[in-house]
Amino acid sequence: MAWTKKQTLIALLMVVTGSINTLSTKWADQMTAVNSAGDDVPFVHPYFQTDGMFIGEISCMFAFYILRCWTRRRRLGQVEMAPSNEQNTHFPKLVLLLPAMCDTLATSTMYLGLTLTYASSFQMLRGAVIVFTGLLSVAFLGRKMRYFQWIGIFVVIAGLVIVGVSDFIGGNETSGYTTNGIITGDLLIIAAQVVTATQMVLEEKFVTKLNVPPLLVVGWEGLFGFTIMTILLVPFNWIQVGAFSGNPRHVLEDIPDAFTQLGNNPTLIAPIVGNIVSIAFFNFAGVSVTKELSATTRMVLDSVRTFIIWIIALLIPWQKFQYLQPIGFAVLLVGMMLYNDVVILPILRKYGWLNDAQPEDVEPVLASSSSERTTESVEKDGIDNPNATVEPL
Repeated sequence: MAWTKKQTLIALLMVVTGSINTLSTKWADQMTAVNSAGDDVPFVHPYFQTDGMFIGEISCMFAFYILRCWTRRRRLGQVEMAPSNEQNTHFPKLVLLLPAMCDTLATSTMYLGLTLTYASSFQMLRGAVIVFTGLLSVAFLGRKMRYFQWIGIFVVIAGLVIVGVSDFIGGNETSGYTTNGIITGDLLIIAAQVVTATQMVLEEKFVTKLNVPPLLVVGWEGLFGFTIMTILLVPFNWIQVGAFSGNPRHVLEDIPDAFTQLGNNPTLIAPIVGNIVSIAFFNFAGVSVTKELSATTRMVLDSVRTFIIWIIALLIPWQKFQYLQPIGFAVLLVGMMLYNDVVILPILRKYGWLNDAQPEDVEPVLASSSSERTTESVEKDGIDNPNATVEPL
């Protein structure tokens, strides 16, 4: 069935805002401005940008309440013949504190890694979340994974290796990046996926059963994350990290220096605001796509977003073409489809080439979440939902 204009619009909104989110963050990293020491240097303030990202997530809470008021106004005068199916808005807010702490650590680590590597690699390497989500779900949630999920994990690992090798080979071909820096950035991004997977497991164990609206979850986690990150910025202003830092005082984060650079180059405000606005609309579009279309469609659109980021990075150009990178992306995509049991295996079953009926006592390990993500509402609690998918790309 063809998409309606509304469905096409929200799908386009998700792809565009998702692409802008990564590209605007990288754009800020690439721009230069005079710092507090009088030197014209790149804007390397990953923790400052993390705080901005949380502001975007907080706006999802306002979006939720605005939409709820609008929905209630539409229902005025209507006779309710059945009980309301509104989701729970009165829940213990502190249950989102641990996931928010994971979100803070994961996002700040990924943004730090992004300052050292390519935007396309940043997006592709986030596919590692499938591996860690599957393993942690088995270990801490007692789930059982089917054969195609294990195959998907190993295929994803192969794709990650290929993408990493492409970065290693191309490290000396592009000015502004060193091989050691790229390897460090890639490893930071992959390490952050362990924390993101932990966040997914925590949300599955403590949050999903509460039936909280997705936008409200994002908003509260954004509020907690913003509070945590803002508090941490105080000691970060005094922790010495030497040459690893990108600011003149060589501290973990120098907020006064960030504002100095923003003042000396007002153009920097554009990518900062772009990051905040895009994360808000991306989360809203993600919820809408899952509701209007399906979680599988959202996964496909997320993959399109990765492809667009790679193409734009080549055109600007922020990087040179490396033949292994599209190969690695294709392998990652195949692994993701195998793990989530979409496209490949359903086609094989449709034509009778595969007969792998699922035993009743096996529970699939399927989750849906990310740092720039939305927690979707499902009829069945938890990651047993057959329509849910891991959306790393």
